[in-house]
Amino acid sequence: MAGPIEQFEIKPLYTIAELGGVELAFTNSSLHMVLTVLAAGAFLLLSTRHRRLVPGRWQSAAELLYEFVAKTLRENAGEKGMRFFPLVFSLFMFVLVANLIGMFPYAFTVTSHIVVTFALAMLVFLTVTAYGLLRHGLGFFRLFLPAGIPIVLAPIIIPIEVVSYLSRPISHSVRLFAVMLAGHITLKVFAGFVVALSGLGAAGMAAAVLPLLMTVALTGLELLMSVIQAYIFAMLTCMYLNDALHPGH
Repeated sequence: MAGPIEQFEIKPLYTIAELGGVELAFTNSSLHMVLTVLAAGAFLLLSTRHRRLVPGRWQSAAELLYEFVAKTLRENAGEKGMRFFPLVFSLFMFVLVANLIGMFPYAFTVTSHIVVTFALAMLVFLTVTAYGLLRHGLGFFRLFLPAGIPIVLAPIIIPIEVVSYLSRPISHSVRLFAVMLAGHITLKVFAGFVVALSGLGAAGMAAAVLPLLMTVALTGLELLMSVIQAYIFAMLTCMYLNDALHPGH
């Protein structure tokens, strides 16, 4: 039986080319990212295709997601933050659908790889930095000296704020990556106990009841965490965008 780490192994499905000894390949991770985008896009397009005044179940679900992200963005970045709604909504849907796809047996969880979550976090970081500098110029650096702080404390506060700002992509990405990685490893370990004990006869099958119950409970918990982590990633994105819109606050 495969170990709990093997589910995260990236496997090439099709080799595109080799450049300088580096293989460029379409991998299982690439495939599931494509599936994530297609699934999210198909759900939104099909559920809002008719746009009825009295929405059906699928349209209601799409509108609920839309209003949920819009409310989160308004609460954390203000009305001006709605100009970033396409970015935040796209990130939320990608993380949510990728997490949910990873719950299917034999599926690949792309958000359990730091390279994917860090790329998403860097997209947010570069967007915030570029927009803040373009909109506010040097005034964007007021972000590193919060309002109301005595100027005498500036030599202490500014380095702390700079380090905190530069570490955002790390904390933003590691949170999602670590939760998904740890959750899937734990789930695989308990599922492995069920399989191993079931092969030991009647006594083993009786002993497998407890890890089976734990596997079911962990599956429900992982489904919940898949949704929560998508919300947290979107909420943090909104909070960071607020700094680009209102650096002096």
